[in-house]
Amino acid sequence: QVTLVESGGGLVQPGGSLRLACVASESIFQDYTMGWYRQAPGKQRELVARITTSRLTTYADSVKGRFSISRDRDTMYLQMSSLKTEDAAVYYCNRAPLPSDRWWGQGTPVTVSS
Repeated sequence: QVTLVESGGGLVQPGGSLRLACVASESIFQDYTMGWYRQAPGKQRELVARITTSRLTTYADSVKGRFSISRDRDTMYLQMSSLKTEDAAVYYCNRAPLPSDRWWGQGTPVTVSS
């Protein structure tokens, strides 16, 4: 059973930056395309960035040019810059584009507010 733990969220002002991290209980990043998802209150969870096993990356239009996904053997990251109020959400990592229901972690909340 894979366990994913997200961290790095917090309160940041608009225009600020945060770096999120995702650690897996098993070495899965070389085996699966992985992604960062987010869910804002009252909205559906959405995939914002994904990285393939060969480290090819894709982004949702809403974050393109501002977010950067990367990974090493054990940790996946989401570098978020030029944050906007609409980026506020709980951020999760999981397989992409089809997440595993069994892999959802607690997520890490991001608040963007002045």
